[in-house]
Amino acid sequence: MDAASLLTGLLLGALLATAVTLGVVALLARRRPADEGLEPVHESLDHLHRLLATIERARATAHGELREQMGSVGQASSMLRQETAALVTALRTPHVRGRWGEVQLRRVVEVAGLLEHCDFVEQPSGTNDAGAGVRPDLVVTLADGRQVVVDAKVPFAGYIEAVQADDVGVRAERIAVHARQLRTHVDQLAARRYPTAFRPAAPFTVLFVPSDGFLTTALEAEPGLLEYGFARDVVLATPSTLLALLRTVAYSWRQERLARDADQVLEVGRRLHARLTTLSGHLTRLGSALSSAMGRYNETVGSYESSVLVAARRFDDLGVAETPVPTPQPLEATIRTLRPAELPLPGDRDRDVAGDRDGTTG
Repeated sequence: MDAASLLTGLLLGALLATAVTLGVVALLARRRPADEGLEPVHESLDHLHRLLATIERARATAHGELREQMGSVGQASSMLRQETAALVTALRTPHVRGRWGEVQLRRVVEVAGLLEHCDFVEQPSGTNDAGAGVRPDLVVTLADGRQVVVDAKVPFAGYIEAVQADDVGVRAERIAVHARQLRTHVDQLAARRYPTAFRPAAPFTVLFVPSDGFLTTALEAEPGLLEYGFARDVVLATPSTLLALLRTVAYSWRQERLARDADQVLEVGRRLHARLTTLSGHLTRLGSALSSAMGRYNETVGSYESSVLVAARRFDDLGVAETPVPTPQPLEATIRTLRPAELPLPGDRDRDVAGDRDGTTG
C-alpha cells in the first residue's frame, strides 16, 4: 500500500467519525438542553478539525513527494531503456561482442594475479599443423613451460533474443538457437587446432564464455554441452571457473619462483663456502709463514748477540765508539692457529650474549 492510499483511508475514517459525532450531537440536543452537553462536543469537533487539517497537509506533501519520485523513476526508466537498447544494438555487432569478451577475459586475468608477457601473452599469432594461421585471444604459460590457449569469441545473439522475448515459446526457441550456436562454435574452435600452433601446449583449448548466464541458459536447452566440448578437447569456462583455473596457474608460478630462488640461494651458499675454505687455507699458510719468520728472526738475534755484539762491545770498552750499539730484542708473540668451529653450549651462548651487551666480548 502506497502513501496516497494510506492518507485517503485516514481521511475517509476521519469523515466517518465526524458524521458519527454529529449524529450523537443531534441526539443529545433532542434529549438535553442546549447549554448542558454541547460544550464537550464543540471541543471534540475543534480537535477533530485540527487533526483533519494536519492530515490533509501531510497528505498533500506526501502526494507531491510521491509525484516527484515517480517522475524521477520514470526518467531513470526511460534512460535505462535507451541505454539497454543501445547496448543490445552494440552487442549484435560481431566485433563489439568479440571486444567485450576480450575485455572480460583481461579483467579475469588481472584479478587472477598473472603478469603480462611473463605469465600470459595476448593475441599471439601461430600456425597449426595444417599450415593455417591462428590467433587466439590469450595464451597462458604454465610453470612447467606448457601453454594453455584461451579463446573468447563466443556468439550470443540467440541469448539476447531470448532475453527480449515476451512469449514463453519464443524464448524457449531462442534459447535452443543459442545452445546450437554455442555448439557450432565449439566445433569451429576444435577445427582450428590451437594446441598444435603453440608447442608445448596443453591438449585442450579453453572457450571463455563472458557471462555465467550465457552458459547456464545454453545448458537449459542442451545439458550435454560440456561433455560435447570435452570430447573435442574444448573446455567451456565462465569467469568464475576460469578465475579458479588462472589462480591455480598463478600459484604454481609463485611456487616455481620460490623454488628457483631457493636453488639460487643454495648455489650462492656453496660458492661462499668454497671461498671461505680457500681463505682459511691462505690464513693457515700465512700463520705458518709468520711463525717461521719469527723463529728465523729470533735465531738471527741470538747469533748477532753471541758473535757480532761481543766484538762491538770491545770498541765501547776502548772508548772508540761515541754511542753504544743497541741490542735487538727477541720476539715472544704467539701465532693463533685456526681451529674448527664447534657448536656452543646453551650456557656459552647466554654468556656471549651478555658479553655483547656489556661490551666485554673481544
